[in-house]
Amino acid sequence: MTRPTVREDLASLEGYHSPQVDVDVRLNTNEAPAAPPPAFAEAVGRAAAATAWHRYPDRAATALRTALAELHSTANSPISIDQVFCANGSNEVLQTILLTYAGPGRSVLTFEPTYALHTHIARLTGAERIQAERTDDFLIDADHAVGLINEHRPAVTFVCSPNNPTGMIEPTETILAMLDAVEATGGLLVVDEAYGQFSDWSALAVLDENRSLAVSRTYSKTWAMAGARLGYLLAPTWLVADLDKVVLPYHLDSVKQAAGLAALDFIDDMDERVSTIVEERGRISVTLDDLGCRVWPSGANFILFRPPAGDGERVWAELVERSVLIRNTASWNHLGGCLRVTIGTRADNDRFLSALTDVLQDS
Repeated sequence: MTRPTVREDLASLEGYHSPQVDVDVRLNTNEAPAAPPPAFAEAVGRAAAATAWHRYPDRAATALRTALAELHSTANSPISIDQVFCANGSNEVLQTILLTYAGPGRSVLTFEPTYALHTHIARLTGAERIQAERTDDFLIDADHAVGLINEHRPAVTFVCSPNNPTGMIEPTETILAMLDAVEATGGLLVVDEAYGQFSDWSALAVLDENRSLAVSRTYSKTWAMAGARLGYLLAPTWLVADLDKVVLPYHLDSVKQAAGLAALDFIDDMDERVSTIVEERGRISVTLDDLGCRVWPSGANFILFRPPAGDGERVWAELVERSVLIRNTASWNHLGGCLRVTIGTRADNDRFLSALTDVLQDS
C-alpha cells in the first residue's frame, strides 16, 4: 500500500503542544483560576436540555452575536450584529481570517516572541511567514514595523496585545501607525486581545467601519470557559461578510452558542474575577522582584520573569519537583532563561511563591 503524503511544506511541522505534568498546582496554560458560578452551569444545562438535537444550530448565531454587539457598544461607538463573528475559540477566528485574506502567494507579518499560533496557522494556510523581532523590552518598534509593512506589503499583520508570552501592552501610537501603514498597502491589521479585559486599553477604541482593523477576543480567559472553545471577532461589516463566505456552515454548535449567551448574564462575576486576578498579579510581581527576578510588566493574567541567575530550566524543573507547574519558555527564541506563570487562586499563588523562594534560596 502506498500511503498519502503530507504537503511538502508541512512535512516537518510539529503540532502545537502545551506539555502537562501531574502536579498539585498547575499554572502553565493561562486558564482562569476558578470555574464560572454554579448558576452559569445550571443555565447551560437547561439550554442543553431544551436543544433540538435533530436540528442544525442557528448558522448565524444571531442571539449570541446580538448580545456581544450590545456588550461592546458604547454611546459614541455602537456595534452592530454585522460587526461580530463567532467561532470555535479565537484560533478558529484567526484561521478563518488567514483562509480569507492570506494563503499561497500572500504573506503574514508577526513580531516575535508572540503567540505561536499566528505563525503556525499562517503556515497551515500556505502563507509566507515574515517574523520580525521586538525590541529588548519586548515592544514593537513602530518605525521598524511601518518600514516592514511598506517593504513586504503583508496581507495580514498580527499584533498580540497584551502579548503572549510577555504580557506587554502595545502603545496606542504604535497600533495607529501600523494601522495607517497596512491600509496604505492594502493589508489588514489583526489585534489579538485574548487577554484584553486584563488591560487598561483596547484597540476597540479605534474600531471603525472604514478602517482595516479587526480585534479578536476569547471566552477562555476572563469568562473562565476554556472548556467551551468559544471566541469572537469585532470588525467592520465588510470583513465579517467576507469571513462568513469562508467559514464552514453550522460550525458553531447550539450548546456552545447557548453557553456564550448565558455567560453574558454574569458580567459582574467576570469583572470581579478580573479584578482579583489583576490584584494577585500585582502581588506576585512585587514578590518576584523582591526575590531578585527580572519581571516584565504584564497586562494579562500571567507574568513573564527571569530568575536571578537566568537558569530558568533548572528553576522550572525544581518547581515541578515541588509539584508546581509553570510554563518553561527558557528555550524559546528571545526568551533565554525566562519562565511564565499564570495567575491562579491565592492559595495556588502562595504555593508557587513559597516553592520558588525555596528553589532560589537553595541555589
